[in-house]
Amino acid sequence: MFYSSGMRGRPVYAAVFFCSLSFTAAVSSAQTLDPLAPKPESSQTGNPLTDPGLSPEVEFLYQLEAKFAADTAKGGGRGFGSWFAPDAVTLGNGKPPVVGHDAIAAAATWSPDVYQLTWTPEGARMGPAGDMGFTWGHYEGVSRDAQGNQVKTAGRYLTVWKKQPDSTWKVELDASNEGPAEDCCRLK
Repeated sequence: MFYSSGMRGRPVYAAVFFCSLSFTAAVSSAQTLDPLAPKPESSQTGNPLTDPGLSPEVEFLYQLEAKFAADTAKGGGRGFGSWFAPDAVTLGNGKPPVVGHDAIAAAATWSPDVYQLTWTPEGARMGPAGDMGFTWGHYEGVSRDAQGNQVKTAGRYLTVWKKQPDSTWKVELDASNEGPAEDCCRLK
């Protein structure tokens, strides 16, 4: 059965996370990387007004997102909940906020064999101090209703990341809203 919830369109009681991220940088130690450490120059070029996301700091945020996705794909709700800071908040479409790591983890009870969630980051920004940043993009969730029919949800998400006192990075805010999977008008 499909259950609607507030976490990026994720059902509270059932979910699997299969992430088809648009990048391949899944780094096992992503939570402890130094986003400001010198890195080789990227060979990519882009328009800095519409795609300022080519910096090492943005690549670092994409690596965090990839690790978050991989842990959730493997562990379902348990893996998802492990990424939240003690004072984190989730905001879902038409749902009340869920506040605190323990409450978020308690609501994230899905199994990886009942629900598939994919998300694609479209951009990211790192704050000037290098200790906080955010990613955003589109998500799609797929589950089955009581009759076995496929049920899809889609929308936009925003994840706010913050470096913790122990130097790991955790999610401070996960917000989502249901809507079309693609915008009608995009700058490229």
